[in-house]
Amino acid sequence: MNDFDHPGTVPALQNWKVTLAYDGTDYRGWQVQPGERTIQGELQAALGRVVGENPLPQGSGRTDAGVHALAQVASFPLQAPIPPENLLRALNRTLPAAIRITEAQVVPHSFHARHSAVAKTYEYRISRAPVCLPFLARYVYSYSLPIDFGVLEASARFFEGEHDFQSFAATDPDLTAREAMVGAEHLQNKGLPAAPPTFPATLSTVRTIFSSTWERRSVEAGELLIYRVRGNGFLHHMVRNLVGTMLDVGRGFLQVDAIPEILAARCRAAAGPTAPARALFLYSVEYDQQ
Repeated sequence: MNDFDHPGTVPALQNWKVTLAYDGTDYRGWQVQPGERTIQGELQAALGRVVGENPLPQGSGRTDAGVHALAQVASFPLQAPIPPENLLRALNRTLPAAIRITEAQVVPHSFHARHSAVAKTYEYRISRAPVCLPFLARYVYSYSLPIDFGVLEASARFFEGEHDFQSFAATDPDLTAREAMVGAEHLQNKGLPAAPPTFPATLSTVRTIFSSTWERRSVEAGELLIYRVRGNGFLHHMVRNLVGTMLDVGRGFLQVDAIPEILAARCRAAAGPTAPARALFLYSVEYDQQ
């Protein structure tokens, strides 16, 4: 017997986890912003249309304007008694074509898309073709200038391990701690316990990178260079700043052994330029348990 066997009984809140894929080209990033189209805002609106509830979905992290996701994760509470497969199907019918739910499931109340994450992987894609074809241009950085790929590989390895990445963070304030508090308050307001943060609830710029690698990949449109980085967390613009700096190394504008000095400087001006957003993908988010 459950709550629905008794007429008039209010269903208990369930905690939901959904996985999304999206083309971020036409959106101002993940986070809701007044007067702007965002992924979080579109998902919240779709939930309102489907189940008549408007929880603010909490993402595993915010992606910037123009950044894409292959497997973003969001969590939110719902009272509606809807099977997961029905929620997935209904959301995909009402969401814009650029946003798709690939998985939906009910998870324990302790799960939080951001606080429960233990690792994230990002992928950055660079087209080496002399002419970047139109169907690829929205998703790659077209960069046909000469690059020493061996130096590029060597530079990536310097970022592995625990480092202070302040030199590779955007100069505007990192809102990690503030967003964590907002997420916790939102869950508590909905009657759900907030999970203890996995990432430090401070404005620390120290992060641990588990792997940092480049690979070459041949596609019909020409060669792609793929940078893949997996870590316990990332600062605002951090991956794009890493890529911009490594491209300077690959071009010979910086020496590869300058990277430890850039890290030690803890100054954004010491590192290279910010690579364009359009070539960055949130590749995956990992959790110990759910």
